[in-house]
Amino acid sequence: MRVLFVFDHPYGAGASENVPHRRSLVAAMRTAAVRGLDRGGHTHETVDLAAVSFDPMMTDDDLRAWRIGSAPRTDVVEFQAKVAAADHIVFVFPTWWMAMPAATKGFIDRVFTRGFAFDEPRPGGKLVRRLHRLRGVTVLTAMTTPAPLYRAIFSQPAHRVLGAGTFQLMGIKRFSWFSIDRSSQRRPESRERALARIEQRFAKLK
Repeated sequence: MRVLFVFDHPYGAGASENVPHRRSLVAAMRTAAVRGLDRGGHTHETVDLAAVSFDPMMTDDDLRAWRIGSAPRTDVVEFQAKVAAADHIVFVFPTWWMAMPAATKGFIDRVFTRGFAFDEPRPGGKLVRRLHRLRGVTVLTAMTTPAPLYRAIFSQPAHRVLGAGTFQLMGIKRFSWFSIDRSSQRRPESRERALARIEQRFAKLK
């Protein structure tokens, strides 16, 4: 299986080591997932949004291209080729203010466009799926908020936006979510147990 990681953290995907002021738990989550994929014999590629200085802003040219069906900006064309070649996509980001960071949202806005990811139906119908190779989408995220509060009080906004509001709307039914909550309160042993679960999960990815 070919897996595409879309990684979003200012420190970059390489910040997985426990180095003060240069460490990222979500980078460690991606690294654990990569170990699992390697064990399972899968191939993978990472788009590190900070490393490529991804511009999340949709410009007037982007919107015009969306509406008339013309070619998008060069960076979008490159990312769309990576998405089209993926069997599974993994979005990795910290949950900030109960949602995904701007670069992740911008990646979805700019890359998963009409005519590439979906076609619009007649009024009242469902979106027409175009990404037929894509089997599923997984989100890996870390948050300081306890998971029960994220569900009960805040209604899981990022989960709902990316799951029901984006990929399931496009026809990708397999959507999964793995979070490490209370991230700033965990001891190293708890952190390592959570990372081991991620590695095991991705070793069994189908």
